[in-house]
Amino acid sequence: MTEMQTEKPNSRPGTKPGGPGGLLPGMAVISLWMLAQCGLGLVGVIFHKLPVGAMVLCLMFAVAANGLLKLKRWGWALTLGAAFFSMCYAAFVLFRFHQLPMVVMLLVNLVFFLYLIRPEVIERVK
Repeated sequence: MTEMQTEKPNSRPGTKPGGPGGLLPGMAVISLWMLAQCGLGLVGVIFHKLPVGAMVLCLMFAVAANGLLKLKRWGWALTLGAAFFSMCYAAFVLFRFHQLPMVVMLLVNLVFFLYLIRPEVIERVK
């Protein structure tokens, strides 16, 4: 029998059944969150609420999301760094300027950071 005939009908081509596969749903949600943060940063720059230099961070968020969606190790590392950076920024704004909505950003980024360091996620990135 050929390799194609031995695969399960619902499995993706090129992946081994039971082995490390494709994108986990949590990884997709994290990528969407990174793209949303990128969009919010660009809106802030357009309406002159953030400095133009914030576009560099927006670019980092977009590249990180793209790399994570493609299951690249550098994308995982950039996303991990972006989640940590966003978490630290939210904590700074929360404690320095007492803006309570930053609690949501802090908790979401903390959950995403902890999700990204799980062994199941790490073994899926190349």
